[in-house]
Amino acid sequence: MHENSFKSGALAALVLALAPAFSQANDTGVESDYAPVAATNPALIPMTAQVTANLPTLDNRLQKTDRLMKNLSDSSDPLREADVWGRIRSGYAIPDINNQLVANHVNWYATRPDYIARTTARASRYIFHVVQELEKRGMPTELALLPFIESAFNPQAFSSANAAGMWQFVPATGRDFNLKQNMFKDERRGVLASTDAALTYLQRLYDMFGDWQLALAAYNWGEGSVQRAIKKNQSLGKPTDFESLADLMPAETRNYVPKLQAVKNIIGNPAQYGLTLPVVDNHPYFTAIDKTSDIDVTVAAQLAELSMDEFKALNPQFNRPVIIGGEKTKILLPQENAAKFTTNLAQWGHALSSWTTHKITSARERIETLASKFGTTADVLRQANNIPQRTSLRAGSTILVPKTSATMNMNISQEIADNATMLFEADRPERASKSSRHTAKGGKANASPISLVKPRIARGSSNHRAKARH
Repeated sequence: MHENSFKSGALAALVLALAPAFSQANDTGVESDYAPVAATNPALIPMTAQVTANLPTLDNRLQKTDRLMKNLSDSSDPLREADVWGRIRSGYAIPDINNQLVANHVNWYATRPDYIARTTARASRYIFHVVQELEKRGMPTELALLPFIESAFNPQAFSSANAAGMWQFVPATGRDFNLKQNMFKDERRGVLASTDAALTYLQRLYDMFGDWQLALAAYNWGEGSVQRAIKKNQSLGKPTDFESLADLMPAETRNYVPKLQAVKNIIGNPAQYGLTLPVVDNHPYFTAIDKTSDIDVTVAAQLAELSMDEFKALNPQFNRPVIIGGEKTKILLPQENAAKFTTNLAQWGHALSSWTTHKITSARERIETLASKFGTTADVLRQANNIPQRTSLRAGSTILVPKTSATMNMNISQEIADNATMLFEADRPERASKSSRHTAKGGKANASPISLVKPRIARGSSNHRAKARH
């Protein structure tokens, strides 16, 4: 009975998936374009070639349906695989390429077993979630290996082009995909938000180009660059597949798909290359806990009985020592630690957060003065707020300060979190005698404020891009 129900459901899914395509073929007699047909079957308005060129073809819809049916029949129980690597292999769907660049990258990875071991160890925290999200969307599972290329699965990776996180979004593209970036949180580094954004972006690129290799090239180089390369080859009567366009691409993009192919080959058959992959259990590594009130990062880790390193590995998006609570705030914890967190939280008899915010209203304020005002030290304030040495804060700056008895039960509002900024200027030297004051060329004192950019924290395994577009 269960099997019959499953087959009926699969048949229904097939009919629903093919309905627009059959309608298209029936009504227009053309298999390359389709238009939705209203229930009353009004006369269709002819579409221009420019519009229909961007619509899914019948072939593309059949390919998607094939993948859907494969998932329904062959993958009705995705947990049947012993580990996640097997699950990824069973969902490979991007056509292979085989050229010298692939061979070069296979050799590079295969001769660096320590690098593979470190990267797969980091991946073990996140890859089940990525694969699960890909399967939900009917996308090729080898895309789960893309962070090997982007960041070596380091969610703290930060490139010279300001790309951040496991999927390496630059700020502008992150905002395009609703990745919040403020003083307290950078969702480009968040596991859940950045994965959702990356897969949405990749699917959009595939829908644009109808080819996963070109979609990957666009993810690295930008869709506009790929479109221009296609038009150039078209004007010359040349093919427009990835390998035919490779000579028009910068070296990084030309190597991008071959790198993914190399990792795909190694994951597909590690023994062939003398490598052994760590076992990554085919079940969720983490679970999400809602947090509606503020909580210090150290307190959250303590309640979950996790080291700070492990807590930050799962929650790398939080920029400050306090997590701002809210309806959409989630913290990720290993399955076994989530239960500990809940139990310990119920028994916690202290404040969850020791931080609040303070806005600078004077023209400039020294950190030492603020520290004295809030009963702490200048070093504590600098560390909590990433404030460079020998700088002061300018008017309009919002910083974290220790709570007082008056603010002990108050949470930081989302409005403050979204709008908080910090403006620095160099500390002015102590006033000396007139004769010993340093003067700039021309005899005028060089006392004008200097705007400083907060220094970036060096992050390991960054993907330093020549031209980052996402």
